[in-house]
Amino acid sequence: MRYLYCIYKLPLVQPKTMRRLPYVFIFFIILIVSACGGKKKDSEAVQKQSGAKAPPMRVDGYVVMPQPFQENLEIPGSIVANEVGEIHPETSGRIVQLNVVEGKFVGKGAVLAKLYDGDLRAQLNKIQVQLALAQKTEERQAQLLKIQGISQQDYDISLLQVNSLKADIGILQTSIAKTVVRAPFSGKIGLNKISPGAYVTPASVIAVINQTDELKLDFTVPEKYSGLMKTGQLVSFKIDGSSKEFGAKVVATEANLMENTRSLTVRAAIMGRDEALIPGAFAKVKLSLDPDPNALLVPTQAILPQARGKKVILYKGGTAIFADVTTGVRDSARIQIIDGIKAGDTIVVTGLMSVRPEAKIQIGKIVNGTKK
Repeated sequence: MRYLYCIYKLPLVQPKTMRRLPYVFIFFIILIVSACGGKKKDSEAVQKQSGAKAPPMRVDGYVVMPQPFQENLEIPGSIVANEVGEIHPETSGRIVQLNVVEGKFVGKGAVLAKLYDGDLRAQLNKIQVQLALAQKTEERQAQLLKIQGISQQDYDISLLQVNSLKADIGILQTSIAKTVVRAPFSGKIGLNKISPGAYVTPASVIAVINQTDELKLDFTVPEKYSGLMKTGQLVSFKIDGSSKEFGAKVVATEANLMENTRSLTVRAAIMGRDEALIPGAFAKVKLSLDPDPNALLVPTQAILPQARGKKVILYKGGTAIFADVTTGVRDSARIQIIDGIKAGDTIVVTGLMSVRPEAKIQIGKIVNGTKK
């Protein structure tokens, strides 16, 4: 019937005229009839496909189970000397003696430099002579006071003169002592900054001294870990050029966070002594925080980054449910979920880009167990 219908739609042609039609036109009529039949078959095929349901997408799942997890941090640090200081003279003057030996250890109080003090000693000698004369005068007037030969006021003036000269001698002796530069503590002297004969002021640096018998380790931790730093906590670290692992014990923390980085400065005392440890060296500090016995961890590839947060795909009753999650720390293959899922949930870990919300899915296998 469909062929007759197509023929009926063609323009009416008289028999005599058809005898005169070329064979090409007859072939064209046959093609039109075939096309009408093909369109009908195609429409039936489309109707069959629309009525059939697509099978659920097969994906792999991961069952979330509580497990112990210990967070390890690797943060930068610096090795510092127990004590470090720049050696400055307390007064201005010319250096007449220099005992700074570069790279050598010196004891506390050792003389490092001596400034010219000739003028001060001359003044001291002058005042000492004046003091001797004033003391004799005071002694004679004391005898006269006993026999009422002078008044009490005259004697007090002579006694004041003696005490004033003694004070001037003390000032000069202090000034002379300042011309001697001594080591404030035992340590290692750095490179020499001046030469003998140079004129120095209190702003001049003669040398730098470091107390390297005891070393410290300074490092910073992010604000979220500041509450975990306790006095006596052990940390380990490594330095470039050495495969050895060193240990240190936390002795103090800064009283406040640094505003620009929101981090806390921590100081630890290095245990033991090694020639490879030099003040100022860079250290890779490793912190092992208290383990969480019930951490919820999922594979890293299960996380879907979003413009505002992160999501995972949950398998619930054969349906894909997109859930917002809050993540914590991570290691090489896993990431901690703080909020958004619970123990026993099944997370989709494959085909994440093809799964749509509320789509029907089927679990092919459980990557951390057996098929459900």
